[in-house]
Amino acid sequence: MKVNYDRETDILTIIFSGTLVAESDEDKPGVFLDYDEKGNLVSLEILDASQRVNVPSKIEYQVSPTAG
Repeated sequence: MKVNYDRETDILTIIFSGTLVAESDEDKPGVFLDYDEKGNLVSLEILDASQRVNVPSKIEYQVSPTAG
């Protein structure tokens, strides 16, 4: 997974897979979901990210513990 925030364009992009995008849908105004040919989510793009995300330049990553 790759996360990129471009301060100049104020776009936050999260890439889940390196596969080619076959279709893009605007889920809500300024929020785009990209899918591969099988319908799997490839990436998420948020326009005007600084208005939609608390701190778009800060990333927190957490892995939940597995049930044992």
